[in-house]
Amino acid sequence: MKSLAILYTFILAASVALSGCAGKTAATQADLAELRVMSYNIHHANPPSQLGVIYLEAIAHVIREQNPDLVALQEVDVNTSRSGNVNQAAALAEKLDMHYYFARAIDFGGGAYGVAILSKYPLSETNLVLLPEDAAPEAEDRVLATAKVTLPGGRAIRFGSTHLDVQNAANRLQQVQTINSFAAREQLPFILAGDFNDLPESRAITELDKAFTRTCQSDCAPTIPVDVPTRAIDFIAFTKASGFTVVSQQVIPERYASDHLPVVATLRF
Repeated sequence: MKSLAILYTFILAASVALSGCAGKTAATQADLAELRVMSYNIHHANPPSQLGVIYLEAIAHVIREQNPDLVALQEVDVNTSRSGNVNQAAALAEKLDMHYYFARAIDFGGGAYGVAILSKYPLSETNLVLLPEDAAPEAEDRVLATAKVTLPGGRAIRFGSTHLDVQNAANRLQQVQTINSFAAREQLPFILAGDFNDLPESRAITELDKAFTRTCQSDCAPTIPVDVPTRAIDFIAFTKASGFTVVSQQVIPERYASDHLPVVATLRF
């Protein structure tokens, strides 16, 4: 597989809450009518075909090619030994010229592991919400990360990234209920994206649909496993009162960089 990594490098060359920012590209007023949103479980930048390899530039390339305004990331390493003690959230933000916010879910490998937000626009009022796991308390801790995003012209929205429990359906249901309760108190238009580890017909996603409108309502394209995808578990959604409409959604067929396919949606408001 070493030759694959070399080839991929050539292709790329050719073409504890932590927050930060880099310079941003200005947007016109016309751009503000739409937002391009991505959800991406990045598998700590470890290509599934190469055990132990960390290739952050591959993740950056996938995101760069889609040119999103907002990105919800899951399985992000910050200063862990397995990822070379790199702050992956900060490094991706620098590579992509975006603002970022990282929310720690657990301590791992001498650092932290969790979810992150990338944004072309300034972030403020960042918030980490601990998600419950009463049905299976031994499960890995999960969080919701949110931030206020100030768009050009001064309009603000709330954006969130989350990653629900992988093992216990009752935990996932309770975690969605907590997210819905948070959304009910939010005054800003709220976009949520993440790896929900559950199918559209599940109790957890049915519960999510009570408060949010998913950008895919039926026949959602699968996002995992990456080699032969069969299950849709990664979603982008917005609160029903947000005023967004879905212009487009697609699952990006990028099978090298992570074990999930990224989801991208364009929203109009």
